[in-house]
Amino acid sequence: NLQNEEKLNLTNTDFSVQSFKGGFDNNFSYIITCMRTGEEIIIDAAIELENIKPFFKSSPSAIFVTHTHRDHIAYIDTYINNFPEINIVGHPKSKNNFDNNRFIPVSDGSTMEIGNLKIKSIFTPGHYFDSICYLVENVLFTGDTLFVGRTGRTISNGSDINDLYDSVYNKLFKLPGDTYIYPGHDYGPVQKITLKKNIEMSPLLQSTDEDDFVRRMDDYEKSR
Repeated sequence: NLQNEEKLNLTNTDFSVQSFKGGFDNNFSYIITCMRTGEEIIIDAAIELENIKPFFKSSPSAIFVTHTHRDHIAYIDTYINNFPEINIVGHPKSKNNFDNNRFIPVSDGSTMEIGNLKIKSIFTPGHYFDSICYLVENVLFTGDTLFVGRTGRTISNGSDINDLYDSVYNKLFKLPGDTYIYPGHDYGPVQKITLKKNIEMSPLLQSTDEDDFVRRMDDYEKSR
């Protein structure tokens, strides 16, 4: 179901973010629309197309994949069948999951232009080896790397807790505190939050160093 829509009036471009919740585990998919050109993209094909399709104003040009855990790419074939020209954007290590003719790999720190939007890719391995966050102005789509109230977990194959610490503390937490995070699941008391407020509200995001982070995550897993 459509959860919210907001127009972000920024210095260089205007864009809207539409949030949709559903999928396998309160997943989020997002439609980002460049308000100047009308071009649209999707963040994660985690929601059934029938629930999101009425809200497209045009044919989306790309799906940006935050990582290839099944719930985040569950409906990607349906999207491709309905939008034959759509491209898939993601980590180079994700390419074997997709048709190479439509897959566009991005590099860490690179910027892709969609309409008037500039979308920066930030590699954030840890929750999964091919995790990427996407930054549009002061809006960060974090997938399962960072949720409201905590980070993603590191209990599955392809996860690494030390990589996650580096991704969160040495990359994401270096962004301005007023950066809004839009996560891959609705796991917190609110659906989006600034980095600053997220850190303030969560002991799991207040580790003093890597060892402390590992300890806090271990305690969290034991008490789930």
